[in-house]
Amino acid sequence: MAIWFNKSITIEDIKPLGKGTMGEYVGIEWMELGDNYIKARMPVDHRTQQPYGLLHGGASCVLAETIGSIASAMVVDHSQYVCVGMEINANHVRSAREGYVTGTATPLHLGANTHVWDIRINDDLEKLVCVSRLTVAVIPRKESFRKASL
Repeated sequence: MAIWFNKSITIEDIKPLGKGTMGEYVGIEWMELGDNYIKARMPVDHRTQQPYGLLHGGASCVLAETIGSIASAMVVDHSQYVCVGMEINANHVRSAREGYVTGTATPLHLGANTHVWDIRINDDLEKLVCVSRLTVAVIPRKESFRKASL
């Protein structure tokens, strides 16, 4: 059974999210939505590389936090709650120089106040590049939060 609040949500519903944000700047593209996971990819290019031509560790964190935060927002009633990152860690286990990296987020914990996501980032050859864990706070929506609809 799907973990998403809106059981009819599709990957097409998610694709418009993030216009004018960091995710759009680095070229994140939403790829797949399953019952308990979501996938997005990001190019390894001038926007996401460090000076040695390798994927920047911070770019991997941007991909991981983007995927995990959107996943959390889809688990809750987004008209009542917003989900914001509290803590992220990342282990960079292999470099990437070109192509795309794809992140897959699956939940480790879906509580009332916090969610914890496991995000695995692989290269085009399906080799593990980064393992990340994201903790997200689930907080009541206030009028001061910009409304994004899911």
